[in-house]
Amino acid sequence: MSVKPDKWIRRMATEHAMIEPFQPGQVREGENGRVISYGTSSYGYDVRCADEFKVFTNINSATVDPKAFDENSFVDVKSDVCVIPPNSFALARTVEYFRIPRTVLTICLGKSTYARCGIIVNVTPLEPEWEGHVTLEFSNTTSLPAKIYANEGVAQMLFFESDEECEVSYKDRGGKYMKQQGVTLPKA
Repeated sequence: MSVKPDKWIRRMATEHAMIEPFQPGQVREGENGRVISYGTSSYGYDVRCADEFKVFTNINSATVDPKAFDENSFVDVKSDVCVIPPNSFALARTVEYFRIPRTVLTICLGKSTYARCGIIVNVTPLEPEWEGHVTLEFSNTTSLPAKIYANEGVAQMLFFESDEECEVSYKDRGGKYMKQQGVTLPKA
C-alpha cells in the first residue's frame, strides 16, 4: 500500500467521482476573509464540515450505550459555528460525499489548527467501496467552550491504494453505514 499524491486525488475525484463537491487546490480565503484551509493538499484532501451539528448533552442523565444509543443525548444545531461545551463532544458530517474505490483505504486525521486548541477529530477508516457523507466527531478536551466552523477545513483524508483488490469490501458486507447522508448516530 502507498499513500497517494495530489495528482492521483485530482484524477480519482474527476474521473471516478470519489469526492463531491471537489476542490482541486487549497482554499485559504473566503467571503469573510481567511478560512481554515480545505481542498487538495500534497498527499491528502482537507474536508469541511456541514452546518448540521449534534451537540452532546447529559440533560437526561443517560448512559452512553453504542447498542442502545439515546438520541435525546444530543441537541441539534444548524449554524455556521458550533460551540462545544467543555469536556464534551459534537457530531457533524462532511460537506463532501465520498465513494471509496475497491483498492483504497482512507484514514482521517484532525487538522493541526484544531488540535492546537485541544479539539480532537475522530473518524474511523473509510473502507474499500464505502460511500456517503463522513460523520465526524469533535471532542473538546479543554475546560473552556470551543468553536467549530462550518464550511471550513476540519480534517484531512489520506488515501492508501493497494496493488490488489480486497476480497470483501464494505459494500460486499452490506455495511450498516453505507450511503449515509446526514449526521449518523450509532447503529446496533
